Amino acid sequence: MKKLKSSRRWLILIIAGTLFILSQFYRSSVAVITPNLIQDLNLDAWELSSVSASFFYAFALMQIPVGIFLDSIGPRVTMTLLTLITVGGAFIFAMGESYYPLVIGRMFLGIGMACNFMGTLKLITIWFAPKQFATLSAVIVSAGTAGNIAAATPLVLMVNAMGWRNSFMTMGSFTFLIAILFFFLVSDSPDTEKNIKHQTSSRPMVRDTIKRARILFSQRDFWIISFSTFCRYGIYASVQALWAGPYLINANGLSSIAAGNIILLMSLGLILGSPLSGYLSDIICNSRKKIIIPGIWGMVIILLILVFLPEGTGKVTLATLFFCFGLFSSSGQIMYAHIKEQVPHENAGMAMTAINFFTMAGVAVFLQGMGSLMQFLYPGASLGVPAFKSAFIFCSICLAVIGICYTLTTETLTQKHKAA
Repeated sequence: MKKLKSSRRWLILIIAGTLFILSQFYRSSVAVITPNLIQDLNLDAWELSSVSASFFYAFALMQIPVGIFLDSIGPRVTMTLLTLITVGGAFIFAMGESYYPLVIGRMFLGIGMACNFMGTLKLITIWFAPKQFATLSAVIVSAGTAGNIAAATPLVLMVNAMGWRNSFMTMGSFTFLIAILFFFLVSDSPDTEKNIKHQTSSRPMVRDTIKRARILFSQRDFWIISFSTFCRYGIYASVQALWAGPYLINANGLSSIAAGNIILLMSLGLILGSPLSGYLSDIICNSRKKIIIPGIWGMVIILLILVFLPEGTGKVTLATLFFCFGLFSSSGQIMYAHIKEQVPHENAGMAMTAINFFTMAGVAVFLQGMGSLMQFLYPGASLGVPAFKSAFIFCSICLAVIGICYTLTTETLTQKHKAA
């Protein structure tokens, strides 16, 4: 019986992880098809940024109801229903003939994928021992980046073979299949009846929830970490999910496949960096800040190098820079652990959900903000080299500000180990 439960929990983790991989794919999928969207629908920089950002606005706004749904009706039903909305979004996007249907399709995709990360963490909490949470959550983050990889070169090859519309129809059909498998194979608990009784007896009162929220929102470190993840992931994901493609193709003259390969390396940097950052933080440095802050400044340096990079720079140099950008950005994953350690255990879920809201809202704001800035400064050449350099300077300033602010946060890991 124990072997059966053990096998099933790993199956559940794999299926839930697959949904998270799909989430990463959909959020990044616009970058390499921008030439197709420009050619077929004549979209400008602002419209491209709005199409991409609509996913993240919807995703971020869904974080509050997602937390409620996961606790009240459970991850199995919640994730299944939302994934079906994703399928509809993929089909709407694939059939879109103008700017507005693309935005609506992306919004549906954002709503549908909003639960997959937190839902998977919830399932890990239910099915695995507490001491396995940090390791498995890091594995899920790294595995999820496979979706970013699929949205790079593999998507380019798929689009070249069958067109971008048929590609999204195919991915929507695959998502539907995973949703059905998830519904029939996943359970909210190894012991449903026992779990229901436990949830009923341990469910906090609304008054207690509001009180805990007030305490959380009154903490200085919560806002510093929130603003930091807002900028750090917002800038990384806006470059990875949209602007890296036009920058490499339009500003550097690379082919779609070459650009896809470099974006893939950027994702690979994040994949390798996430567990490395966790290991350095937990084992080597015994610190959160000593890993997070250098990572932020590393991103600043990469963006400034891109600003002063001469025209005609080779693929190897560009690939190295984008790989390092992903590598440095990976240290920001530790911010979830940092905020989790800042609050009492009963506030940890609320704190991580709130941080996730700012994380995804940052992507939406920077996606659209960079597009608006480029369109405003260079209305006739919003996808030219000067426009990208201005956007990179703006992003580097934002990262430098949070790099300074983060030094004011409290170091939690060292204190925790001293207390132990």
